[in-house]
Amino acid sequence: MNLAHTTVLLWVWGSLQAFEIVEKENIFQRTPCPAFLMFDNAAYLADMSFELPCHCKPEEVTAVVWYYQKHLGSGHTKVLTDFDGRVLTEEAQVRVGSDMLVRFSIRMFSLLVFRAQPEDSGLYFCGTRKGDYFYAYDVDIQSSEGMVATFKDQGQEPFADEYQGSLHVFTTFWEWTPCDRCGVRGEQWRIGLCYLQSPDLSPRYRKTLPDVVSCGSRAVPTSLRAKARDHTPELLVQSCIVPCERKVVQEGMMAIFNYVSKLGSRPWVPQVPIQFHQQRLGHGLIISCPGARPEHAVAWDKDHQFLYRTQYLKGVNRSMRVFIDHGNHLHIRFTQLSDRGIYYCWRQGVRVAGFRLGVMSRGHYRASFSDPETRAAMELTLIGYLLITAVFVTIHLCRCCCYLFRCCPNFSP
Repeated sequence: MNLAHTTVLLWVWGSLQAFEIVEKENIFQRTPCPAFLMFDNAAYLADMSFELPCHCKPEEVTAVVWYYQKHLGSGHTKVLTDFDGRVLTEEAQVRVGSDMLVRFSIRMFSLLVFRAQPEDSGLYFCGTRKGDYFYAYDVDIQSSEGMVATFKDQGQEPFADEYQGSLHVFTTFWEWTPCDRCGVRGEQWRIGLCYLQSPDLSPRYRKTLPDVVSCGSRAVPTSLRAKARDHTPELLVQSCIVPCERKVVQEGMMAIFNYVSKLGSRPWVPQVPIQFHQQRLGHGLIISCPGARPEHAVAWDKDHQFLYRTQYLKGVNRSMRVFIDHGNHLHIRFTQLSDRGIYYCWRQGVRVAGFRLGVMSRGHYRASFSDPETRAAMELTLIGYLLITAVFVTIHLCRCCCYLFRCCPNFSP
């Protein structure tokens, strides 16, 4: 073996050793756990999904368990774990309003909570089966009920900051979303959550800015939280326009279209997948955009009509029959025949899906207990039957009492 071969072998061996050393390094070795457990404050809007990474743990720990408490020191603690073969939860399979125990997943030591609700606010601990905690979060889920929309194009301004002695309540806005449409006038918005600044906060909670946490944080004393209760989340909306990205059409597909057009008229081919739905006249309908989340830029069109948030956002007009909620869902109350058409959904500036809505004015409908209207009709019928029965029994009891005590006249002929 000559000198060149020996040099190459030594270089390869040294590279393998270096690779082995780098491979053994991980983030948990570089991030020591705090000696005193602190809580990182994090705030989200209702129906959002969020991830809580476990930033530190001992090297010998191979699996983590997440714990949840409503308040610090609470006797009731929920254990969130994927031990015993728990199937990982996907966001698309989670329904709104489900219990948190069926809306979480643990991946790479991080906790994922899907479609968070205000009831999920509280303290989250990363630890072991024995109850040893390494890292903790103070999570504040703010409700979208009462959320105030501000339209910049109409000259409206966000809420002014509130000052009550040493308490400072204000709104912190997220980044602007992308334009929700392309090629035409669209809209973009940014979500604003309630935050406050006060020197009376608990020192166990880590803040990004001095004495600043979200309004629902456990670091806020009860007296201060009551003062900030009226400061609701905000939605700031403005117009925008961006060009569309040019799509390359496959040559084979164009050849088929040209051949069909020579034989007759070219068929109508939708640019996005179209789903057909038949709805009964006078009943409500909620349409969701596939793959969309509350923080996404989502827009809706009906045929060639643009449904802008300045006109169709929930809360703009109390008498609205068609509106878009803060979770980007399209609501149609008391469906009418004029609601027929194709409703297109835009996500992050790209048209992704369409819903062809048909309205049935006649025909039979099979009743089902899963239908809320059927359940409401059954409840009203049962309540009416119980009231009639109660009146009937009361009258006969009175007649019996009068007969026994002979205090009523005899109406018999």
